[in-house]
Amino acid sequence: MKYATGVILVLAAGVLWSLMGLMIRQIEVAGTWAVLFWRSIGVIPVLLALIWWRSGGQLWSRLLGVGWPGVIGGIGLVLAFGGAIFAIQATTVANAVFLFSASPFLAAVLGWLLLKEPVRRATWFAILLAGVGMYIMVREGLAAGALAGNVAALLSALGFAGFTIALRWGKMADMMPAVVLGALFSIIAAGVVSTAIGTGVIVPAKDIAISMAMGAVILAFGMALYTTGSTVIPAAELTLLSMVEVLLAPIWVWLFLGETASSGTFVGGAILLAAVAFNALSGARRKPVAPIIP
Repeated sequence: MKYATGVILVLAAGVLWSLMGLMIRQIEVAGTWAVLFWRSIGVIPVLLALIWWRSGGQLWSRLLGVGWPGVIGGIGLVLAFGGAIFAIQATTVANAVFLFSASPFLAAVLGWLLLKEPVRRATWFAILLAGVGMYIMVREGLAAGALAGNVAALLSALGFAGFTIALRWGKMADMMPAVVLGALFSIIAAGVVSTAIGTGVIVPAKDIAISMAMGAVILAFGMALYTTGSTVIPAAELTLLSMVEVLLAPIWVWLFLGETASSGTFVGGAILLAAVAFNALSGARRKPVAPIIP
C-alpha cells in the first residue's frame, strides 16, 4: 500500500469517528446502557466478518488466541465505550472529545507503573501540560454543572489506556479480536446494569437503528479503515492524523445542531491537543498506540 493511500484511509476513519457525537445527539429516549447495548450488537457482526476475511477463514483461532490480555483489554473497552457515551450525553461534545485525547498520556503512566516501560522526559512534560488543559476543562465543567460528564470522559480515556496497555502486554498486533470481546462484554454489562436499574434496553426503534448504525458503520468500518491505513504510517504521524476526529467532532454539532462550548473548554482543549502534538513530534520513533474510539 502507498503512503498516500494509508493517509487517506486513516483520515477517513477519523472523519467517521468524529460523527459519533452528532449521532448520539440524535438519540431521543435511550440512555447510556441501552445505546451501549445496541451499538455493541451492531459492531460484532462487522468485525467478525473483517477478522474472517483478513485471516483467510481462521476466525476462531484469532478469537481464541487473544488470551488474558485480550480479555483484560475487552473489559477496559466496556469502561471506554460506556464512559464515552455517557460523557457525550452529559456534557458538550467538545468537552468530551478533548478529554478523550488524554488517553495516550494515561497509557504512558500505566505502562510505566505496570509494565515498567520507560517514559521520556518530553512525555512527562507533555503529561504536565495536558494536566493543565484538563484542569481548565474540568473546572469549567464543574462551574457549568457538567462535572459528571467530564469525569466520565476521563474514565473513558482511562479505559482506552487500559486497552492499549493490555495490547502491549500481550504483544497483540491485531486489536480487532479484543474489540470483539469488548463489544461482547459491553452487551453483557449493559444488559445486566440496565435490568438492575430498571431502565431496560427496549427503546424506540429509531434509537435502536441509530445505535446499531453507529456500531456497524462508524465504529467498526472506521476501525477497518484505520487498521488498514496505519500499516504504512509512522506512529507520530498516526497520532497527528487521528486528531482530525477531535477537531471535527465539535464542528459537526455546531453546524447541524448549533451546539457550542465555553471558552474554557476550547482553551483547555487547545492546551491538551498541543500536548498531544508535542508528544507525537518529539517521539517520532515510538510504537503506535490504539486509536481512541468514542
